[in-house]
Formats: sequence, structure tokens, C-alpha cells
Amino acid sequence: MLAQQRQQTILERVRRHGAVRVAELVRDLGVSDMTVRRDLEVLAERGLLEKVHGGATIGGPGSTEEPGFAAKTTRQQPEKEAIARAAARLVRPGTAVALSAGTTNWALAHHLIEVPDLTMITNSIQVAEVFHRNQRDDRTVVLTGGVRTPSDALVGPVAVAALRTLHVDTLFLGVHGMSVRAGFTTPNLLEAETNRALVQCAGRLVVPADHTKWQTVGISTIAELSQADVVISDARLDAEARRDLAERAGELIIAEEAS
Repeated sequence: MLAQQRQQTILERVRRHGAVRVAELVRDLGVSDMTVRRDLEVLAERGLLEKVHGGATIGGPGSTEEPGFAAKTTRQQPEKEAIARAAARLVRPGTAVALSAGTTNWALAHHLIEVPDLTMITNSIQVAEVFHRNQRDDRTVVLTGGVRTPSDALVGPVAVAALRTLHVDTLFLGVHGMSVRAGFTTPNLLEAETNRALVQCAGRLVVPADHTKWQTVGISTIAELSQADVVISDARLDAEARRDLAERAGELIIAEEAS
């Protein structure tokens, strides 16, 4: 088992049970005590769990905790890349597309560079920068104004006012978490308001969200699960989550990682 797969297994177990013991991980994963402790150290440095004597406990984010953009780019990279590829297949030339902030949408932006004749609307500094570095004559990029958040989103009254005058064919909405009870959520109240304005201006709502977003709840709801026309997640999404999303969202797409 590769280190990344092993660490993902550890993280999923911590989230499921609330805590893990080093001795149990050594036995179940078939690796050394030092390897397990090294994995726990890596996960703790990323803020994904908390090391304690003899093991680790859940260290997940609170409802208002918002990791920075750079920190989030290191998480679930293969899954986000697979989701981005699947999302790009939904974009047709000659359409207006909105991308909210987030590292999955940032990955998606790289896949849209070669799609001709697009009008791109975004409140993400990082997404806009991708298109700025790869300019083409048949693409228009509109970056909203606003107040910058830790995730490099532009939010607040200025962003909302700009979005209320626009209409796009498809919105790709990055989210902090999703659950049956809370829907699609964010830890930033101003970002929630801005994202709701994005949802209002879109003809189709697509939510690209990896499996770790399931049962994560931010302080503010952006939209209900039923408002999504499409949810794109990865193969690690569990069976219960797939069932709930398939029943409530318009369509669930599971993106497979490249071999």
C-alpha cells in the first residue's frame, strides 16, 4: 500500500471512530510502528487529526474554520484531478461558465484552457490567474471584486452586486462540505452569501466535491442537495453517501482516477 493510500485509510478510520491506536494500525495495515507514527505526523501537520499518546483523535475543522488555499491544494490531489476531468466534459464551447473559489475548481480551470469560445465568470483570484497565464482571443474572463478570504475568494457586497446582473449557463460550485441535513455549506458567512448569488445566476448547478466533503458541515448553507443538477465525486465516496446524493441531487457522477 502506498503512503498516500495508507494515510487516507488512517484518516477515514479516525473520522469513522473518532480515534485510532498505533498498535491497531500496525496490526491492520501490516507496517511498522515507525511507519504508522510517521503517517500520523504527516496527517497532523496538515491539520487533519491530532496526535495523542499511543494514537490519534479526530482533528477535523470546526464549522467556521477555513483552511488557506495553499493548504487545501495538498489534499486529495488525485481525487480532485479525476473530478476536474469529469467536470470539464460537461462544458461546451460557446457557453458562459462560472467557477466559484476552491482547489477543485482551480484544477478544473486548467482543463478548460483549451476549450474554445468561453465566457468565464469567477470570484476566485487563483482561477482567474490560470486563465490570465493562458490567454486566448476567444475567451472572456470576468473577475468579481470583493473582500479576499483565506481561500482566495472575493466575497461581500461588491461581489454579490456584480453577480446579480449576470446569467451563466453552468456554475461549478466549490463547497466546504455537504450533508443531507445541511446541504452544501461553507465556513465563511460572506462567502455563503456570494455563492448563493452565483447559484441564482446559473442555469445549471454542478457541484464537484471529493469524498472528504461528505458529512462535513460549515456554518452556513449555500444550497440544498436537491438544488444541484449534478454532483461529481470520486470513487472513495461510500455507498450510503452515494445513495443519499443519488436520491436528492439531479445526477451523481463518480469520477475514476487515471490509471
